[in-house]
Amino acid sequence: MTASDATMLAIQQEQFGDLDVLHPVRLPNPKPGISEILVRVYASGINPTDWKNRAGKAFVRTLPLVLGWDVSGVVEAVGTGVTLYKPGDEVFGMLPYPHGVGAHAEYAVGPTRAFVPKPSMTDHVQAGALPLAGLTAWQGLVDTARLRSGDRVLIHAAAGGVGHLAVQIAKARGATVIGTASEAKHDFLYELGVDEAIDYRQVDFAEVVRDVDVVFDPIGGDYQLRSLQTLRPGGTLVSIIPRAADGLWDEAKRFKVRAELLLVEADYAGMAALAKLVEEGKLRAEIARTYPLQAAAEAHQAGETGRTMGKMVLVTEAIEQS
Repeated sequence: MTASDATMLAIQQEQFGDLDVLHPVRLPNPKPGISEILVRVYASGINPTDWKNRAGKAFVRTLPLVLGWDVSGVVEAVGTGVTLYKPGDEVFGMLPYPHGVGAHAEYAVGPTRAFVPKPSMTDHVQAGALPLAGLTAWQGLVDTARLRSGDRVLIHAAAGGVGHLAVQIAKARGATVIGTASEAKHDFLYELGVDEAIDYRQVDFAEVVRDVDVVFDPIGGDYQLRSLQTLRPGGTLVSIIPRAADGLWDEAKRFKVRAELLLVEADYAGMAALAKLVEEGKLRAEIARTYPLQAAAEAHQAGETGRTMGKMVLVTEAIEQS
């Protein structure tokens, strides 16, 4: 078999829909173009955007489709003009969101500067869990809200895939963190460093939280509106659900606060910042479970329950061979 004949296992869908649209298939290995690298994927995180796009309820409209944005693996080949990496280098990163999909496969191609070197002290499962969720939290808290030491931040769904990373990033920035989650997850939140945990099933956060500098919202809907009243004048709401609740902008103006709707972007500087926090021991993904690549549908099913704490990760056979 020549290199041009090589194929890879991938999880592909030919239509949008439920779990049964996901199928393991064999596809030609991709090739890196100008300023791109080909990565042999060892691990790739599963995120809510995966099952939303699988169902045709998000941004990706092109079929057939191989989902996935998170990549941790080893550089297999480099395209013209690439100087940052050589074959054999360990890297992790996020393919450009939303249209740079393709990580749920044995090989993936992406722009060189969507990746950074994988910290040597962490494994591929950890690294594969971090990019999309970690960048979402970093871009929301640091780039958008400009979170500073001493700030008070309210993080909703603080035990979730994005939320538990947002907690750690906020603590690393020197913030005081209030997190919402069911009571069963409070011990986990305190282990992460949360200063106050609120059981959203028993307490209305909008009635008990006041004068925070930043609210980080992975839920959307009326959480956007209710969160506004917890902010101090001049504070910032960052929602990672890019649909404004009815009346959001008028209410933000009335409360004299800023509301921002964020979509994550591929980000070399952000990935480097995440890698630094990992190296410093300040950022680690909670791994709910790993699944073999072929079991992607099972991972989607577990994620759609909404009860997962931390991140789920798909692993390829390459991780067993390493």
